[in-house]
Amino acid sequence: MAMQFGVFVPQFHIDFDGMRTRAMAAEDAGFDSFWLMDHLYSPGGKPTDSLESWTLLTALAGATSTIRLGHLVGCNPLRHPALLAKMAATVDNISGGRIELGLGWGSVEAEFDMFGIPVGSRRERAEALGETLAIFRKMCAGEPFDYDGRHFRLRGAYGLPVPVQRRIPIHIGGGGKQLTMPLVAEHADWWNCLGSARHRIDELAPLRGRARISAQYAVGFAHDIEQLPEVVAATARRMPEQSWGAPIVGTADMLIDQLNAERERGVELFVLRFHDFAEPETLERFGRDVIAQLS
Repeated sequence: MAMQFGVFVPQFHIDFDGMRTRAMAAEDAGFDSFWLMDHLYSPGGKPTDSLESWTLLTALAGATSTIRLGHLVGCNPLRHPALLAKMAATVDNISGGRIELGLGWGSVEAEFDMFGIPVGSRRERAEALGETLAIFRKMCAGEPFDYDGRHFRLRGAYGLPVPVQRRIPIHIGGGGKQLTMPLVAEHADWWNCLGSARHRIDELAPLRGRARISAQYAVGFAHDIEQLPEVVAATARRMPEQSWGAPIVGTADMLIDQLNAERERGVELFVLRFHDFAEPETLERFGRDVIAQLS
């Protein structure tokens, strides 16, 4: 089973030049994909600059040529499904067919309260996500359709242009048995297992249907053994285990061993958030010393 590598760079505390530099560095280093967050602010953090995700993704599509681009994960309540499909098809055309659609039903309730976004219960949000995914596929087909759902109703709707890709891959993130995993089994090409749910991956994986497994990891990448204590501390401080799960930390050889162990659990796409905010030098070294050794 081939291993794929993505890098997750939440776009706060980093300006556009920094994001563009990181996306280009990830592409040059051999990463398969580059992922953003999709929030109107930085959840749990102090007020800081945070670029809007789809606008940023469009700019990154123009700055890169081969790396795939997406969100982990998109916040479904922020956009009507027809608008979302139109945006995804547009960026897929701009990028030459490199969009991955990551979506979740929206679990940061403080965000909806803060910005006055009307949403229902958690179950209603999950239902709305299912309808969004059904509408998304119909919009991408380019043919007129009607849709009658509990949350959305469309009449004679169509999406043109269609995406460059025959099928934009859908990633659904989460680890809930009742609300998320049924959506994964019905709609997803990829199940994105949150770091906080990775310890349950063997329990949840049978519920994913035909979806392939990706997972999120906090990564502390040390140059050498002497740097390891500093990297361990920075990783724990910036990506607490209760939110990100057990980190993988070490030198290149140590990370290779840990990633191989995760591959044995069925993970195909490893989405990594680095302890140093994915400095370009770190991405280059990881590509050379880890990705190249595992390919």
